[in-house]
Amino acid sequence: MRKKIRVWFATGICAAAAALICAPLLMIPSGSLMDSVEMRRILAPILGEGKGFAVWHLIPFYPTIGHFYRLLIESPAFYQLFWNTVGMTAAILAGQLVVGLPSAWAFAAFRFRGRDFLFGLYVVLMLLPFQVMLLPQYIVLQKLQLYNHPAAVILPAIFSTFPVFIMYRGFTQIEGEILEAARLDGAGEMQIFLQIGLPLGKMGIQAAIVLSFLEYWNLVEQPMAFLEEQAMWPLSLYLPQIAVSQAGFAFAVAVMVLIPALFVFALGQDALEEGIAYIGVKT
Repeated sequence: MRKKIRVWFATGICAAAAALICAPLLMIPSGSLMDSVEMRRILAPILGEGKGFAVWHLIPFYPTIGHFYRLLIESPAFYQLFWNTVGMTAAILAGQLVVGLPSAWAFAAFRFRGRDFLFGLYVVLMLLPFQVMLLPQYIVLQKLQLYNHPAAVILPAIFSTFPVFIMYRGFTQIEGEILEAARLDGAGEMQIFLQIGLPLGKMGIQAAIVLSFLEYWNLVEQPMAFLEEQAMWPLSLYLPQIAVSQAGFAFAVAVMVLIPALFVFALGQDALEEGIAYIGVKT
C-alpha cells in the first residue's frame, strides 16, 4: 500500500509539473482564437487599464479566426520573413553537413597529432555564448563586406562546433574493430565513411540536424545584430514588432512559427533523444 501511495504521489507531482510547464504552450493557440475585445479585457490588469489580476481561460468565450485571416491573407510581410527563415535555415543545415560531417568523422575515426588539443578547442568554442563572439564576428563580417547580408547570419552558423560535437559522439559509438576490418579488406577511407560511417552514425547526424533546426529556426540575436534591413529579417524578429495591443495577432504568429518546429521535433524525436544520450557518453 505504501508503495502505491508513493507511486501516486510521484505521479501527481510529475503531472502538476507537466501542467505548469505546458500551460504557456496551451495559452498560445487559445490566445490566437480570442477576439480583440476579450484579449483586451484579460490583459487590462497587466496593461494598467484595470484592477486585480489577469485571469486566463483556455477556451475563448468568443472564438474567432480573424487573426489568422489577417496574418495569412492581409500580411504579405509574414510570407517574406517566413521564406527568409526557410532559406537561412536550409542553407545553415546544408553547410553544417558539408563542413561538420567530415570534421566529426576525422575526430572519431583517426588518431593524429594535435587531435585532442583541436577537439578541446572545439569544445571551448562551443561553450562560448554569442555575446562573447559578437564583436569579433562583427569585425570579420565588416572586413569581408558581408554586414547587412544574409551571409552574415549563415556563414558563422555553418561553422558552429555544436553539430560537430553531436555527430562526433554518434560516430564514436561505432566499434573500432569494424573500421579496422574494413581497412584490412581493402576498403578506402571514403568508402568506409560512406558505407559504414554514415549508416551507423545516422542517429547522431539526425540529432544534430534536429537540434540545429530548432536553434536556427528561432534565431533572434544574430539577425538583429548583423541585418539592418527588415526585408532580410527572419520570422523570429516579426513577433517583437507587434504591439501589445495586438496580442491576439501575436499569438496567431506564434502558432504559425511553432508548427514547423513541432513537425520537425515529432519526426526526429527518437534521434534527438539518442543524440542527447550521446552527450553523456564518455569518449
